[in-house]
Amino acid sequence: MRTTPAAPDNAVRTYIEAQRSAFLSDLCDWLRIPSVSADPGHAEDVHRSARWLADTLRETGFPVAEIWETAGAPAVFAEWPSGDPDAPTVLVYGHHDVQPATLADGWHTDPFEPVERDGRLHARGAADDKGQVFFHTLGVRAHLAATGRTAPAVNLKLLIEGEEESGSPHFPALLAQRASRLGCDAVIVSDTGMWAPDTPTVCTGMRGLTDCQIDLYGPDQDIHSGSFGGAVPNPATEAARLAAALHDDDRRVTLPGFYDGIVELTDEERALFAELPFDEGDWLHTAHSHATLGESGHTTLERLWARPTAEINGISGGYQGPGGKTIVPAKAQLKLSFRLVAGQDAEKIQHSLRDWVAERLPAGIRHEITFWGATRPCLTPLGHPALRSLTRAMGRAFGQPVRYTREGGSGPAADLQDVLDVPVLFLGISVPSDGWHAPNEKVELDLLLKGVETSAYLWDDLAAHWHPRTA
Repeated sequence: MRTTPAAPDNAVRTYIEAQRSAFLSDLCDWLRIPSVSADPGHAEDVHRSARWLADTLRETGFPVAEIWETAGAPAVFAEWPSGDPDAPTVLVYGHHDVQPATLADGWHTDPFEPVERDGRLHARGAADDKGQVFFHTLGVRAHLAATGRTAPAVNLKLLIEGEEESGSPHFPALLAQRASRLGCDAVIVSDTGMWAPDTPTVCTGMRGLTDCQIDLYGPDQDIHSGSFGGAVPNPATEAARLAAALHDDDRRVTLPGFYDGIVELTDEERALFAELPFDEGDWLHTAHSHATLGESGHTTLERLWARPTAEINGISGGYQGPGGKTIVPAKAQLKLSFRLVAGQDAEKIQHSLRDWVAERLPAGIRHEITFWGATRPCLTPLGHPALRSLTRAMGRAFGQPVRYTREGGSGPAADLQDVLDVPVLFLGISVPSDGWHAPNEKVELDLLLKGVETSAYLWDDLAAHWHPRTA
């Protein structure tokens, strides 16, 4: 799929460079708003962030820019019709809320006072996700300036959420309620990243997630192991037995039906993964680990991006203090998470786990399983014409071929895909060193402007090469 990139457009680059200072100044103003959705004390700041963005989108030229209230934090919706009857409609998704951050967390400077240093902009939200949302505002203006258009070549919509960092609890309901306004032919998610500064990549999929807590109860209280041990069931022992039984010797998950229906990697996808400059030693250093281990028959990247997993996130029970305490504990606990790939259904996995646990526990052990919701997996078909346009636009901006990755984590992309019934594509320029959710988060300014340039090229390319209404 990779081709030689087209030459960059000097008009686009000239416009971006002329607007660079004003663009970064405006972004810094937005970053100064501590829109922490997880902290009720910042609820007004999240609303202030939404108002700031809506006002800025109107100034950019969007004829429609609205604040959509939810039962939690507000989202921002904007729309700019193309005027061309055959133009595709594209919805850009991102979020304007951010993770909590204080100097005490290890920041070198105030996390909500942006600092530009050595070609990097440091602030909470610089990469995740205000910077990546904001590059679209300059991108569409550069697109108009270079083409002489008065409206984008596509019908352009934006939906910028206010609760992504809190798990998007009200986002599915918002999508369902506003589906008619959000109708589109494709979604562009700008809440992701690239492989490395010198290796531009497009993400083509994200895993889903379902996680839970299993509480096991045995005796009504802790009891003496000498008087009763070996003659009554021990919930801590049963927790350990469940944990050990979750994988077979090939590290495959043993839940019945767990792998049913999954979309297997094609030979082409395996080859594309193998093209990436992956250094396992460097990756292990980043992972603070000393060896790789996972499902047999798959590479590390395949395990991370394209295979489902079951992880024990925590196991506890009984006495945890210094020295010994010879008891049979009254209770124990397991915390599990399952990363899911295309073709898997979280509800089916939950039912399978419930049955699997119930079958393995002896009489005398009561249990409860609590699930904390689910996120579905999302996968972009490699041959989709909109993905080809995105690849060409990014290759043109970076001046080199673009490779493909997936993400091992999860996000609201699948909700967009399922409710709107359209393909989801990922346009992000952040790199691993940007430190999402960590102290001293930053964005590389050269890459941020490459995101602007990619956005400027994308709308023309989509309009020229993709006609979903006539396909």
